[in-house]
Amino acid sequence: MKKISAFVMIITLLVAVFATDSCVPKRKFTEQKRLLDKFEDENDRLISENEQLLVNNTELKSQMEAINRNIRQMKADSLELAHRIADLRADNKRLEGKLNETNIAMHMLKKGAEQEASKLNMQLEGIQDDLQEREAELQTLSKELEAKRRNLAALEQELEQRNQKMAELERIVARQDAAVKALKDKVSAALVGLENNGLTVSIREGKVYVSLDEKLLFKSGSITVDPAGVSALKKLVKVLEQNPDINITIEGHTDNVPLTGSASMADNWDLSVKRATSIVRILLDGTKIKPSRLTAAGRGEFIPVDAANNPTSRQKNRRTEIILMPKLDELYQMLQ
Repeated sequence: MKKISAFVMIITLLVAVFATDSCVPKRKFTEQKRLLDKFEDENDRLISENEQLLVNNTELKSQMEAINRNIRQMKADSLELAHRIADLRADNKRLEGKLNETNIAMHMLKKGAEQEASKLNMQLEGIQDDLQEREAELQTLSKELEAKRRNLAALEQELEQRNQKMAELERIVARQDAAVKALKDKVSAALVGLENNGLTVSIREGKVYVSLDEKLLFKSGSITVDPAGVSALKKLVKVLEQNPDINITIEGHTDNVPLTGSASMADNWDLSVKRATSIVRILLDGTKIKPSRLTAAGRGEFIPVDAANNPTSRQKNRRTEIILMPKLDELYQMLQ
């Protein structure tokens, strides 16, 4: 908010300089232009950060899906180990039975020939060695299974924490969406009768856009708002005063026809900025809106709504957009 406030103050100062002295030295104009570009970059960075939140949200969902796949694999591995342990235990039981049978046979043949006794001893030793190897393998598998179970428990706990965080994020986003929808309805209600008559209200990228045609606000090449435009803006002021947590950006847009015949404005960039600043002054004049909530920006001719180069498209592109965005502090905190 401090950066946005500084931006508004710089823009206001720039406009004041242009308004009071139409013959600004080229060096001073260049410096003011450089400052304007710098703060426009800052505004773009804030927009980029908002988009990054959406990217972070998508990446978090992808990570959760990867963890779910890992857990399913861990469960499959655990089941396979359990089967192997069961098989080893069955083999162990079988070997124990065979060992018992051998012991009985040895007891019966104890008095028999030495050669037969030696053969049985060798067989017994082989069985005992086999049994010891199986026991060692069983212990190893048991340890692996226990490690898998601990890892699975840790992953399940992490997944639960991520699920809780994702659920909270979804609740926050849902509240934000609901707030934006409610704000859009309030704005539409306040501007009833003006929509589709040079004014549109829409929701884009989680923000409410109030788009006003040039004909509703300004005469051609002028930065003075017409009385009809002032009346429309004053209706919007009531909504903005009742929603103090809404940040407000005013963007001026022009067509691609070069500006001529104006000593006070250098080009379409200049015109779009000054028109945005004129609207800021009307929104602040005699209202309870804090100046720190507002940002004035000029986009010139470079973000057209209709790229066709004809009179109809140029008329569409000559507009002012008032962008209303709820604060995202709670969402930022959740993502940290």
